Formats: sequence, C-alpha cells, structure tokens
Amino acid sequence: MTLTIGVDVGGTKVAGGVVDDTGAVLAQTRRDTPADDPAGTRDTIVAVAAELAALHPGAKAVGIGAAAWIDAAGSTVLFAPNLAWRDEPVRDYVAKAVGLPTVLENDANVAAWAEFRFGAARQADDSMVMITVGTGIGGGIVLNGALWRGANGIAGELGHIQSVNGGHPCGCGRLGCLEQYASGNALVRFARAGARQEPDRAAHLLGLAGGDPVEITGRMITEAAQAGDGVARDAFAQIGYWLGVAMADLAQAFDPQVLVVGGGVIDAGDLLMGPTERTYRDQLAQRGRFPVAEIRAAETGNTAGVLGAADLARRI
Repeated sequence: MTLTIGVDVGGTKVAGGVVDDTGAVLAQTRRDTPADDPAGTRDTIVAVAAELAALHPGAKAVGIGAAAWIDAAGSTVLFAPNLAWRDEPVRDYVAKAVGLPTVLENDANVAAWAEFRFGAARQADDSMVMITVGTGIGGGIVLNGALWRGANGIAGELGHIQSVNGGHPCGCGRLGCLEQYASGNALVRFARAGARQEPDRAAHLLGLAGGDPVEITGRMITEAAQAGDGVARDAFAQIGYWLGVAMADLAQAFDPQVLVVGGGVIDAGDLLMGPTERTYRDQLAQRGRFPVAEIRAAETGNTAGVLGAADLARRI
C-alpha cells in the first residue's frame, strides 16, 4: 500500500491529509492561510506536509492543489486570485523543504481527478469532464485516463466559456462568461433581482434577509428554495439552465463517459441538478438520440482537494 500526502490550498485554509491507494484518508491537519503573505503561505504548506510526513514516515510524495494558474511544467504558480502568489516556484520549494517529490496542480483539476478516481466518475476508465460551481466556476478534464492540462497548463477554465454574447461583464475581462450565469455569485444576483421585482413571491427569502434584498446570501436562497419560495427556486432554475446548456456543449465537444457537477452549490441537490439535467437533455436535441454522458453530482465533497492531490502525487 502506497501512502502519499495531499495538500489543499485555499484562500482561508491549508488542509492536508495522508491518503492510501484506495482513497482512504488516514490522517488530517489544517492551518489558516496567510493569504496576503506569499512566503508565509508557502511555509504553511511545508508545515502541513512535514507534520503529516512525521506522522506517516512511509509517505512517498506530496501533491498540492491550489486555486491558481499553474505553468505547463507544473512547477510554478503563475497567478492566484485569492493568494498573493505571482510567478511563485512552489513545487521545488516544498519538495526541498519536506524532502519528498512534489506535484503542483490547479484545485479544480485536482477535484476532477478525485472524482475520476474515487468519486462520481470512478467507474469511468477513459474520460470525464467536471464543472465546479462555487463562488465562481472552475473545471477539470480527463481524457484517455489522464488529466488534460493543455499546451500551457491552463486547460479547463470552463467558467470562462461564453454563454451570452455581449452579456454580463466578467472579472476575466470578457462579457457573458458562464461564470456570470451559473455560479454562486450568479445565484445571488438572480435572487436579489427577483426579490426586488416580485417581493410577494420572495416573502420567505426576504424574511431571512431582514427585508433587504442586498442582504440575501447563497445559504438563504437554498433555505428559502427548500421551503418553496418562488424567487429562490427561480434563481436555481436560472443557473441550472445555463449549467445545462454548458454541459450539452461539453458533451458535444469531448463526448466524455461522465459529466460531473461539483462545488459548494450542489449541496442544494435537486434544486440545482433537476433544471440542469432537464436543460442538458433538451439542448442535446438530435445528439441525444445517441449514447451520451450521464450527469452526476460530485461525491468526494470537502475531501476532493486532498484526495486528488495525493493521488496525483502517487503518479510521479
């Protein structure tokens, strides 16, 4: 049995775990991320990995998943939107400090790999595509049984596929990106607008927000939708529609064995997955007459970063 260490680096926490080759997490630890301190963040990763390596001296390698763009060589963080890293040589620094071979990968790629190996796509042997729906939207692609990183290491930025020509401005500089229509931020934007326009249908939601649409949060929308609030349910239907359209496009482009939806928003269950799957089938049109990927909800949850990073490290 081979043990490896997975480290999941986010804007608020650095979580680590020792993982065996069946996907069992044998030990875990976490620390706060000093997000505005590049060296401090790097050293926090080292501390987490070193602590776990001391607990399990047989660990063979370290995998790091970070919310960042990683270079083609898988060694340097080019840019991290929620961390102060710019052109940061993370892989080699951690490898030297911990004394173990190290892999560095984008967090959405790591999550996709976790689902391919241990989660919703574990029965697939060739291909899958995953969209992660959180505050924004990320993605990961597995082709021919391997993570597809693209020519420059930055493949899978599925949130920045254009959904609406000339649509809502995106932080990436484009207009109408999927992220602006199917993310957690989009869910909140749709719900706030609906509550202003139809306050009677948003009575439950506005009650949770103290009567002020500006105070509406994603958690409130989920709670209100589960209680039958019309505007909250409409907001889920809207992001589900755009997600379903994107999934149909991905099925056309990649013809994967499985399509996976992950990220925090899937905690809403059928409120999101229902409209997503219905739109997906509608959008496939004639393509739907032939074999096509099934959409599944991610299964590895909060452990995806650790599991995926550790398993990628196993493949050094």
